[in-house]
Amino acid sequence: MRTLVLVKVALQSIRKNTLRTALTMLGIIIGVGAVIVMVAVGLGAKQRINEKIQNLGTNMIVLTPGATAPGGVSQGAGSFNRLTVADAEVLRREATLLTAVSPVIFAGANIQGGTGNWRTAVNGVSLDFPVIRDWRVASGAFFDAGDLRAARKVAVLGATVARSLFGDQDPVGQEVQIRNVPFRIIGVLAEKGQTATGADQDDVVLAPYTTVQTRLAGRQFIPQILAATASPADIPAAMEEIRAIMRQQHRLASWEDDDFTVRNQADLAAAAEGTTEVMTMLLAAIASISLLVGGIGIMNIMLVSVTERTREIGIRLAVGAHGSDIMVQFLVESTVMAALGGLVGVGVGYAGAALLGHATGWDTVVSPPTVALALAFSAGVGIFFGFYPARKAANLNPIEALRYE
Repeated sequence: MRTLVLVKVALQSIRKNTLRTALTMLGIIIGVGAVIVMVAVGLGAKQRINEKIQNLGTNMIVLTPGATAPGGVSQGAGSFNRLTVADAEVLRREATLLTAVSPVIFAGANIQGGTGNWRTAVNGVSLDFPVIRDWRVASGAFFDAGDLRAARKVAVLGATVARSLFGDQDPVGQEVQIRNVPFRIIGVLAEKGQTATGADQDDVVLAPYTTVQTRLAGRQFIPQILAATASPADIPAAMEEIRAIMRQQHRLASWEDDDFTVRNQADLAAAAEGTTEVMTMLLAAIASISLLVGGIGIMNIMLVSVTERTREIGIRLAVGAHGSDIMVQFLVESTVMAALGGLVGVGVGYAGAALLGHATGWDTVVSPPTVALALAFSAGVGIFFGFYPARKAANLNPIEALRYE
C-alpha cells in the first residue's frame, strides 16, 4: 500500500512539470530505443547468416586437401592434394555414421546453348549430392545410377544458368555445349540463393562425376568430398570416423599429420555467431551511452526539484517524516520517471526496428530478453542517478528547509 502511495505521489509530481519531465525522459527514451534497434540489427544479421549456412546443406561435413610444408614452411590449406574418388567410395562403404557421400570435381567452363553462352562452374557429383545439400530439382529430374556408371553426358542446370541461357523457357530436353562437348539437360535445380559470403549458389551446373572427370577435368585427384550424417549430434563422431578411415586409406603413420582437412557447418556457424555477437554487443554498448546521458539528465532535474521543494521537504520533516522517507520518495520519483521513459523507449525501439528493416531490407529481430534488460537498465539508471538528489533531500535540516524562500 505504501509503495502505491509513493508511486501515486511521484506521478503527481511528474505531472506538475509535464514538458520538463518529457524532455528529461527523452534521453532514456532514445537510449532504450537505440539499444533495442541495435540489438535487433545484430540478431537479425546472426539469424540471416545462420540461415545462409544451413542453406548450404543438411548436417554437412566437408573433406578437403591438406597442406604441405616443404622445408618446414606451410604452403597453406589445399596445397597437398591426395583426395581421390576411391576415398569417397571407401567412406561410403566403411563409415557407419554417414548417410550420404559425394565426391565433388570442379571444372570451370563456357556453356553455349539457348540464347547465348554463359561462363560458370561445372560440378561433377554423385547421386548423394542433392541429399547432402538438401537441394531439390524444380523441373525435370536428377541423373541416375545408370548415367553415373555409363558416364553419360547429362547435366542439371542451376536456376541462374537456366535463366541466363534460356530465359523463361524450360530447358529440360535441350542440348548445351560445355567445352565443345554436347550435354543433354535433364533437370533444373530449385533456387538456393546466395551464400553467407554473397556467392550465387544457383550459378552452377551439375553432372555425373564420372563424366566430368573423364570429359572436362581430366585429373586423378579431386578437390572436395562432401558427406552428411543423420543428425547434427552425429557430426563430431562422424568426423573422427572419417579421419580414422582416411588416415588408414592414405597409409599415414601415427607420427604423420593428416594430409586432409575435415570441417563441418557447425564450425562455420560458431565462427559466424561469434562475429555477430561481438558486433551486437558493440552496437548495444554504443547505444547504452544514451541511457547514461539520460540518467545524468534525470539527476540534474531531480537536483532542481529538491531545490524547488525545499520548503515542502522541511514541512514533511517537521510533521514527523524521517530522512529515509524523503529519500525513498525522491528515489521512487526518479525511478518512475526512468521507467516511464523506458516503456516509451520500448515502443520507439519496436517501431524503429520495423522501420529500419522495411527501409533497408535488413533482417531485424527484437528479442524479449533484450527488451526486459533495457527496461531494467533504465530503472536502474533512475535509481543510480536519483540517489544523490534523494540523499541530498533526506539530509536537509528541517529548520533551514522551513526558512527557505
